[in-house]
Amino acid sequence: MTVRLRVAPSPTGDPHVGTAYMSLFNLAFVRQQGGQFILRIEDTDRARYVEDSERQIFETLRWLGLEWDEGPDKGGPFGPYRQSERLDTYAPFVKQLLESGHAYYCWCSPERLAAMREEQQRAKRPTGYDRLCYGKTREERALLPGFAETPVVRMLIPDDVSLTFTDLIRGELSAPRPDDQVIVKGDGFPTYHLAVVVDDHLMGITHVVRGEEWISSTPKHLLLYDWLGWERPAFAHMPLLRNTDRSKISKRKNPAARLLWFREQGYLPEALRNFLALMGYSMPDGEEVFSFEEMVAAFDWSRVNPVGPVFDLTKLDWLNGHYIRTLTSSDLASRMLPYLQEAGMVADPPLSEAKALLAAATPLVQERIALLSEVVPMLGFLFVSDDAFAVEPEAAAKALGEPGRPVLVAALAALEPLSEWRADAIKEALEVALVGGLGLKPRLAFTPLRVAVTGRTISPPLFESMELLGRERSLKRLRAAST
Repeated sequence: MTVRLRVAPSPTGDPHVGTAYMSLFNLAFVRQQGGQFILRIEDTDRARYVEDSERQIFETLRWLGLEWDEGPDKGGPFGPYRQSERLDTYAPFVKQLLESGHAYYCWCSPERLAAMREEQQRAKRPTGYDRLCYGKTREERALLPGFAETPVVRMLIPDDVSLTFTDLIRGELSAPRPDDQVIVKGDGFPTYHLAVVVDDHLMGITHVVRGEEWISSTPKHLLLYDWLGWERPAFAHMPLLRNTDRSKISKRKNPAARLLWFREQGYLPEALRNFLALMGYSMPDGEEVFSFEEMVAAFDWSRVNPVGPVFDLTKLDWLNGHYIRTLTSSDLASRMLPYLQEAGMVADPPLSEAKALLAAATPLVQERIALLSEVVPMLGFLFVSDDAFAVEPEAAAKALGEPGRPVLVAALAALEPLSEWRADAIKEALEVALVGGLGLKPRLAFTPLRVAVTGRTISPPLFESMELLGRERSLKRLRAAST
């Protein structure tokens, strides 16, 4: 048997981090087993469909290095891979379920259903469809109140339905009894419950790996497999990612729920993969830093923790900093460059000069940053034009003005005669003039210079920064700050 797993996101907005989380675990198992990973777009919810969302799903998963073997953009032997392009696929199976008595038409209007639920809630009875339409023809149902011209199709859930099943992560599970679930909507589109079963079967999916919120739906999915005479896949329900208050992570409550947010902030894909793996998995040796390849080699469903993990960004920042420090200087520079471009800081000097300057500056910050985006505040002073350069107001208030002016004047007097503009020469001249000549402690001596040159109180090493900035630009900023 060839192992085949899939991830099936809905294009209803910015891709959710949960899509990457599920993709990671699906892909780890597939690669270990030598199988195929399928990307399927579940776009039957037309009311929530967002035009650009599918492209973002492709881009963010590829950015993370979670590549699929079959999908809408790649094709494959079981296409099409968008549900909206598979509508004719579902019709024969709906007909089979209707003819076998496992499904029936329901003409109840939304108003009638809402009133029914309100009455059930008032009476403190379980909510669920009351089967008013079951066993009736269209004409018979039309004589009763709350009739809608266009019917839906519902499953007929038997009274003795089995509610237990085996989960690869959680063992034996049981779920609440479902009501007569709608499997075809009034617009003719299948609901998730029908489409997912049909698509998974026709695409040869052997293992269904999804979030724990789908545990309650599994019995009805298993019923559909049985009614249609199909072999059941294995199921694994992953723990949900949670906020610090234990609520499910969502884009409304937490910006980190947006997968795009991680790239915007400057996280490395390898760090995010490692972090998402830690959210649900523990390595046999307890190691917290590991590659995707190491995860694949050691993967076992028994090592997945069923308890919902808290999304701890402090841990992710630590991991990201670790991975940043493992990069070569040139690799790190190439990854930071887009953030400077996005901030509009590399038009002057030209890009070729900016790349060379960034390559020289990268070693100064590699040990200091946790996010790629930090290149903008940390090294932006090297790339911003002199006209656009500005000192942060808080830094200016702390280090410049009357207390700092004598320091800047003395620094200018020491630096202007320098024959060579090198970090060691700059350091020596300033120490003689400020620490020796003015009797200042290094922190008091160099903070006004740091602020004047970089615009901030926190920066890369001062003397190396001044060397990279150059004589003329450094002296120009010192003069401007001293007046």
